[in-house]
Formats: sequence, structure tokens, C-alpha cells
Amino acid sequence: MTAAGGEVEPYWSLYRQHLQPSSPGQGPRPKAHVAEILAPLLIGRVDPAEMAAAAAAKRGRPADDPYAHEPERHAALRLLSETPCSGESPQTLVLDNWTTPNALFFVRNHHPVPRLDPATFSLRVDGLGVTARDFSMKDLEAMPKAEVVATLQCGGNRRGGLDAHQRTSGNSWGSGAISNAKWGGVYLRDLLLECGLTSPLKAGVAHVQFEGEDGTKASIPASKAFSEYGDVLLAYEMNGEPIPADHGYPLRAVVPGHVGVRNIKWLRKVVASDEEAEGVWQRGIAYKSFGPNVTSLEGLDVEKAAAMQEMPVQSVIVSPVAHTALDSGEDMTLKGFAWSGGGRGITRVECSADDGRSWHTATLTQGADQPRERAWAWTFWECEVPMPKAVSDGEGEGASGKGAAPGGPLTLMCRAVDASFNSQPADVAQVWNLRGLANNAWHRVPVTLQPEASEDA
Repeated sequence: MTAAGGEVEPYWSLYRQHLQPSSPGQGPRPKAHVAEILAPLLIGRVDPAEMAAAAAAKRGRPADDPYAHEPERHAALRLLSETPCSGESPQTLVLDNWTTPNALFFVRNHHPVPRLDPATFSLRVDGLGVTARDFSMKDLEAMPKAEVVATLQCGGNRRGGLDAHQRTSGNSWGSGAISNAKWGGVYLRDLLLECGLTSPLKAGVAHVQFEGEDGTKASIPASKAFSEYGDVLLAYEMNGEPIPADHGYPLRAVVPGHVGVRNIKWLRKVVASDEEAEGVWQRGIAYKSFGPNVTSLEGLDVEKAAAMQEMPVQSVIVSPVAHTALDSGEDMTLKGFAWSGGGRGITRVECSADDGRSWHTATLTQGADQPRERAWAWTFWECEVPMPKAVSDGEGEGASGKGAAPGGPLTLMCRAVDASFNSQPADVAQVWNLRGLANNAWHRVPVTLQPEASEDA
């Protein structure tokens, strides 16, 4: 039904267990036994030239347009901007897979997607205490491989909720600028050791800087980069496949527990330094948050403000979706995800259907067994919540009392607590900021309460 009215192939290709591993740019190929099952159903084959012409017409851009060769994106992504691409994961499909299919992973690009050849690609490692060296993809793949399941979240996730309170700046994201994947590659600390950096403290290293092919620069604290518990990867695989172009092919940084922008894509340079990376994404306003009272940058020294690194505890109701009609007086199963930065595991999720007067504890499911201080991936949850009983006019207190008006509005809410016992603030007014970053107020979903059917009906 999600594909109704469009092509079915993008949805079929989500079921990766049916397919052979593929390289970037190669279409889905079914496994032999799946191909045998499908063979009798074959209607025909589309002329490749016709498909190429249709794809070119769909892009509709001249050859010299810097965005002329953008990757194909899944139809289910909710695009906030096409050039550069910002696309949310479809919330109706989030809970189908704990690790988000590559095609549904949210996209946040700052520039056109670079087209890099892995055969000629090289990564430069340099800086304090480092013997400068260039690594090819073959060099990196020959090193001991590490795998980490980690959730990435854009700093602007749920910005739309802040905009509803007071306008901010940037894409008005819903709650879909967050996704989870299994990343494969080389530990950053192993690579720096390979280059002779054995004691970052003695070498005066305070930050490790990253630079992407597209010019995006960011850095992370040396304490994160060199920690054996930090699990920072230079990743060349995503969910067992080469990283797609939209997500940094052929190499990207993966900094578990840190804001998405630190996970630089199309990684070209790593530098051990005594200072943060230069540029708007690290020293400018782009990823810096001020208090709700700051509505202008006039008189502020933005560069001295702390740049966003670890993100705060977060939870989202995925099901039911907004404006669903629910039955009065019955239990409803709410489902969603929770996550906290810095690897802090989720201790508790609670839900309410009566404006927060009473709360019900959720059952934590997938992801709940992660180490409490290295819980890099999100945790799914389910919660049984009794729906208020709809009452007719004059029989109850309405939406703000014990009952709710039949056919009237109702708000479902969730909040989470992480392993450090950080909890989400109640209202967006408490976390509003000029750039619209790190909205982790209680997540609210408006629904409609249906009156109970009468016995006569």
C-alpha cells in the first residue's frame, strides 16, 4: 500500500534478505532460489536505453548542473529539499527494521554528492605526532575490520516542533532525521596508531579534525577519538554493503553518540590537532545552541560557544501516527524508539494519554540489551495505554479533565530517561533556540477519540 500509485521496485529492494550483495550503481539482483520463484511471473524486460532516458528525463537537469548526477532516492523518503538533498526516513516504516535499510536512511547533504572512484581514492592522515601518510581503500580494507551498530541523528531533528512555537532557521524536520545502521570499517584509533601517534596527550592533540570531499569540515574531542570505548570508525560498509553515495561512498567517519554532522561523509582528510576544525559547521552558528531568550546573534561571540557533540536523550512515538482515530475507553499499544547521545542506554520510557497526569511504563524491546555506557543504537519500545472514555457534553470535564469529548482531540505523549538519569523536558519552550537544534521535549502526537459504539448500534 505504501507503493500504491508508483513503482514497486524501490520497495521490493528493501527486502535485502532476498538479494545478492551489490556494488554502488548496480541494481538489485535476486538470489538464485528467489530468481527461480520469480521466473514464472516474468512479464517482460524494459529496454535499458528506455530506462536510462526515463531516468534522465526524471532528473530534468542540464549536464553542467552540479546536481545533474545526484543518486536515485527512494520514493518513501520525505524530501525537505532536493538540492542539496535533505530527506527524512518514512516514519511508517521505521519499526519494520531495527537497522534501517540503506535506501530509507535519512539523508542530510550540504552540497552536491561527490562522484569518487575507489580505485584512485586516498585518505590523508596528518597532524601532531603523526607520520603523514596516504591510505588507499585497499590499504584500509587490509587492516583489522571493526563493526559497530550506531544511530545517527541530525542536530535539527524535530525542528518543526520548535518552529511551531517560534520560528528558527533551517529545514523544518519532523522526527525522521534519525536512522540506525551496522557500520563496518577501521577504528580511527588504529589508523592513528598506524601513523605513529601513540600518545595524543604528549603530542598535544586535543581534537581530531575531519574533512570531506565536498568541503565539509568538523572535529571531535581527542578523548572520544582515541578511547577504546569510543568506537569511532572510518566506515566503508553500511549494513553489510558498500556505503551508498548519499551516505559517503567510499568512506565516511562514524562517531557513535555524536551529532550527525561530526560523521563526515566522503572522507578525504584526518588531522590530529590542538584546535577544532575551522568552518561554519564547527566554529560558526550552524551547530551551536543558545538559550530561549537569545533571538539575535548581535553582540555574541559565536566562535567561543561550545559546538554540539553528544546529543540529549530523545524518544518518539511512531505508532499511532498523527490524527489517527482511536477507540474510546480501550487500551492502545503505542510504539516508538528512544536514544541518547554519548552511548547512554535507555533506562525507561513512559507514555501518557491524559496530559501527563498519569504515566505508563513501556516495555523496551530491540536494543534494550546494549551495554549501558556503549548503547550507540536506538531502543525500540511498546507501551499499553488506556484511552480515556469519551463522554457526552455535561457528563465529564472534557479534554482537560477525566474524560474527553466524543470525536474530539487527544494528545499522546512519551518521554525517556537514559542511563545517566537524564530525562526529557516537558515543553518545547524550554529547549527553543535560534538555530532549532536538539529538540528533545516530550514527543506529542495529536489523535482523535471516537465515541464508544452504543449497544443498539
